Amino acid sequence: MTGVVGIVLVSHSAQVAAAVADLARRLAGSGDGVPVAAAGGTADGGLGTSADSTARAAREVDRGAGVAVLVDIGSAVLTVKALLAEGDELPEGTRLVDAPFVEGAVAAVVTASAGADLDAVVTAAEEAYGYRKV
Repeated sequence: MTGVVGIVLVSHSAQVAAAVADLARRLAGSGDGVPVAAAGGTADGGLGTSADSTARAAREVDRGAGVAVLVDIGSAVLTVKALLAEGDELPEGTRLVDAPFVEGAVAAVVTASAGADLDAVVTAAEEAYGYRKV
């Protein structure tokens, strides 16, 4: 695969997804070149997740190096798993990442901005579970 890894942030809230995307981009500094898309809420603006907006976001950020999808809770996981099971809704190389939403998003964008491959981006996001705050 060539290109840069894309990042999709799936939340039950459009505002949360957009805010985490903005935070990750800003904290990454040089992450402006990393395609990050927020897929939050339902089509009518409510709380929930949308398979259509998730798939659209993944296609939007796909640059040929894979797409890392981070999710907030519950049905967001089920939405992405269903899309992955369908096989043709998401770009090739799309991976659901088991990571904390905010810390994982920052780690993923920072790592992708350094030119890392999909495996390294996924690993960095997953390692965010180990960040100690005390």
